[in-house]
Amino acid sequence: MPRSTVQELYRHLALPVISAPMFIVSGPELVIAQCASGIIGSMPALNARPQGVLTEWLTQIETALARLKAQDPQRAIAPYAINHIIHKSNDRLAQDLDVCAHHKVPLIITSLRAPGDVVDTVHGWGGKVFHDVTTLRHARKALDAGVDGLILVCSGAGGHAGTLSPFALLAEVRKIYDGPIALSGSIARGQDILAARAMGADFAYMGTRLIASHEARADEAYKQMLVQSQANDIVYTPFFTGIPGNYLKPSIAAAGLDPDNLPAPGAEHTNFGTSRSKPWRDIWGAGHGVGSIDSILPVQEIVENLKAEYRQAHAQLDDRFQGGQA
Repeated sequence: MPRSTVQELYRHLALPVISAPMFIVSGPELVIAQCASGIIGSMPALNARPQGVLTEWLTQIETALARLKAQDPQRAIAPYAINHIIHKSNDRLAQDLDVCAHHKVPLIITSLRAPGDVVDTVHGWGGKVFHDVTTLRHARKALDAGVDGLILVCSGAGGHAGTLSPFALLAEVRKIYDGPIALSGSIARGQDILAARAMGADFAYMGTRLIASHEARADEAYKQMLVQSQANDIVYTPFFTGIPGNYLKPSIAAAGLDPDNLPAPGAEHTNFGTSRSKPWRDIWGAGHGVGSIDSILPVQEIVENLKAEYRQAHAQLDDRFQGGQA
């Protein structure tokens, strides 16, 4: 995806933000609210259960966004994205891609392995592919597969996060790639969005802040726990899915487990098929930016607050440093 295409996306955005697709939490209501507020909304295809529901949800999203655009042709409506787990245990992948092809989904987010075959399929209907990576090696593999953009899932991100600092991973990837990059890792404020751009990312990748929204399909107790938690309430463990992730300690304790003494399962525990267990239902994911969340609001209000914080942070930069002048 050339830089001009990034600029084209910016024209439809109120903020340079892609919402992370969150298992169970993200549904059509959340995606519609995100896109209508001017940020790229997303959801995992696997959230639509049974599989036939995915068609209904995509139709719901497209109809709602088209209606909003018809009501106000000048309104910037962001495109939406669907996430696919590219893992051998995901026995729905082919069916879900067929549905996305029928709807010509504009942006596909892929996770877990280099998505070469998926890239060809998505390009066939004119869509673009952004791929989650946690290391430079994964980034190289994704680029070799022909993806259109990278999502750097760094330390501090909610759910299945990497271990590298956003500063380190972004700097390394920018040495080999000048295309679109979304950056994640403790991004919960407008200041964080500006920082991500200053570091060289094109988009901030946000999830946890948007769980604490009226439109999110999260348990109300989950939303309240986000408001009450701080960064030290997060534990990083592969125990629940076989892949390391960040989770809220209080939710682990509520399930009768000791969050400070969890064993590490092997890769055989990884399962994204239709028979998978659902740890996210009772064991709740969150990123290190959880301490910045102090309220549960409609998505539109959250985005308006982020915009105000972003503008204020931008205006304050020059005032905070006047050095280097003769």
